[in-house]
Amino acid sequence: MALTTNSPRLTEGPVAAHLRRLALPMVWGILATMSFNVVDTYFVAQLGSAPLAAMSFTFPVVMVINSFAIGLGAGTSSAVARAYGAGDLDRVRRLVTDASLLALLVALAISAIGLVTIEPLFHLLGASAEMLPLIADYMVPWYLGAVFAVVPMVALSSLRAIGNSALTGRIMVAVAFFNLILDPLLIFGLLGFPRLELQGAALSTVIARGVSFVAALYFLIRREHLMAPPRLSRLLDSWRTVLAVGLPATATNVIIPMAGGVVVALVAVHGADAVAGLGVALRIEPLALIVFYALSSVVGPFIGQNAGAGETGRMQQTVSVLARFCIGFGAALAVLLYFAGPALVRLFSDSPEVLTVAIAYLTLVPFSYAGYGFVMSANAAFNGLGRPLPATLISFLRVLGIYLPLAWVGNQLWGITGLFAATAAANLLLGALAWWWLRRDIGGRAARSAGLQQA
Repeated sequence: MALTTNSPRLTEGPVAAHLRRLALPMVWGILATMSFNVVDTYFVAQLGSAPLAAMSFTFPVVMVINSFAIGLGAGTSSAVARAYGAGDLDRVRRLVTDASLLALLVALAISAIGLVTIEPLFHLLGASAEMLPLIADYMVPWYLGAVFAVVPMVALSSLRAIGNSALTGRIMVAVAFFNLILDPLLIFGLLGFPRLELQGAALSTVIARGVSFVAALYFLIRREHLMAPPRLSRLLDSWRTVLAVGLPATATNVIIPMAGGVVVALVAVHGADAVAGLGVALRIEPLALIVFYALSSVVGPFIGQNAGAGETGRMQQTVSVLARFCIGFGAALAVLLYFAGPALVRLFSDSPEVLTVAIAYLTLVPFSYAGYGFVMSANAAFNGLGRPLPATLISFLRVLGIYLPLAWVGNQLWGITGLFAATAAANLLLGALAWWWLRRDIGGRAARSAGLQQA
């Protein structure tokens, strides 16, 4: 069936130009999404240390739940992009519909389980009895609105899978701006709104994400015509296709914050100032890497569409474009942070001990950003191909097989500098492995395709 949506296919035209067009809106969208926690933290901090501590306890739980949503989004994006590239609009509609229903059911399960486990879960995480009522003030509204965190992730991933990253970016920016407006109104009770404090912070997030829920479904249904009534006979097949990539992608997303916790524990032996210095560096790093995040968010759909269309030559060209960009942009970031890092760090602290650690991180680790950037893009590409196992293995190998062992050894032998050197080494080694593996995988596809054509 011929495609009739309003979004262009990514199987023709210059590869680099497509990737640039797709990634640029996502830079702003991801930047806006990053602002959620920053904005919430800023306003809640005005309430005092207890509410701020209570919200801090919720971060790991929220991150794990978001990892499930991201995984479902990755699985949906991969399946939809491949079907779209193959020109099968009926299957695209079926996948988008069934994946959205799956996301809804997952969100309802998260709400039900979360609401009845608040006290035992956060007690296990170390929250005191006095802190639990404050944590509940935040998590009850958050759990009740979990559907607005999970379903839009799948819906926006569907839009991105058909090449419409510009609309996705605009929705993400609008939602972040809406949250910025609502936060002070509901937290402090301004302009006649009730003063809800921590509940207000959670409600602001839920309401803002509710806007993305409505907007994403509106565009999928009314503009792109990519939703259809569910068909039970096809439901399980769609879910298997989505989860084949979605579950490994979830595991990949969960392992990263878990490893971060181990690294903080290693740094903690050097004192509170060392932990604070690492924290400052890790606040700056995501902003430096935002272009790599944006690029990886569109590589999966791009590779998926071309895989569905059998365009192996374009996929090989994509690997070359990604490698050149990651090396060039990564080198530029390293030089920039080497010279500008000290000034950026002083915006956060004037403690000599904190400055020493943060500057050490930002003058050493960025020289490996090229490798880390390619790991992100390669993982997205493997997911786009419907082959999540290499992406999962690369991520687990980077964290468990190389990073943490090297970090422990480096920390024992050379202290903080050795730990940061281990971070850089892991990024570079796994970047090279990811490049080799992706190039080999796509090259094998090209060889098989050529063999079939000759036969």
